[in-house]
Amino acid sequence: MSAAVELQEATVVRQNQLGLDGVSAHISAGEFVGVIGPNGAGKTTLLTATNGISPLTRGSVRVGGQDPHGWKGHRVRAKIGYVPQLRRPDPRLPITVRESVLTGRLGQLGWLKRPGREDWRKVDDALHRVGIADLAARPLGQLSGGEYQRAAIARVLVQEPSVYLFDEPASSIDPQAQHDVVAMVQSLHRDTGATILYVTHDLPALPLAARRLLLLKDGRLWRDGPRETLLEPREIRALYGFEAGVYPFDEGEEKGSEAAVIRSRVAR
Repeated sequence: MSAAVELQEATVVRQNQLGLDGVSAHISAGEFVGVIGPNGAGKTTLLTATNGISPLTRGSVRVGGQDPHGWKGHRVRAKIGYVPQLRRPDPRLPITVRESVLTGRLGQLGWLKRPGREDWRKVDDALHRVGIADLAARPLGQLSGGEYQRAAIARVLVQEPSVYLFDEPASSIDPQAQHDVVAMVQSLHRDTGATILYVTHDLPALPLAARRLLLLKDGRLWRDGPRETLLEPREIRALYGFEAGVYPFDEGEEKGSEAAVIRSRVAR
């Protein structure tokens, strides 16, 4: 199957710190891949290198066969939807939720073209899809953590990318919001068939749709394989240094729903 994302010996060194150490991986089009590991393992750097944000010291990255770090990298990055870790903006920032979501269209529009009716329609559709249409006129900086993450997902939805990169999207928000965000990401994959790389250090936030896992440790790709194998207690113990039992969380009686949240029982 064709590669949506391919890394070959990707290495990132910043300020004399090794962020990524010779990572090679082939992600097929349409795969949902979970990326887990302890803090400082290189998970965020893996995403920012894939998105062309973190320059490579050695090796290569290809997204859809093209280099996001090259002189035409902006064209490649326009097809990559990146939701970074939660960092709330200044509450005094004079931009509404609707306007912030529109910025996701800029890569499609280019620098000189103004957004038209169709662009605004896509914005409104995205706000409805993530469940915050009623907050469209609210200042972005006045959203709760869960609401802000919904707005961030809406922003990448209007970008219409072929590859989505999620960096801890369910961290630092309340349990119900975490549940909703994880379910939303799974629904996105089910409905679009897009390629997704989903980073988390927290097992409860690992979607069941992530059937393949990349385990990172100390900047290196420590394991790459099927979920059912790599979530074995011995693997988790070696990765994190403790034992964890992983069980699906009951989402309720909705017909056809799939478990969207994992909870972890940890014994240190």
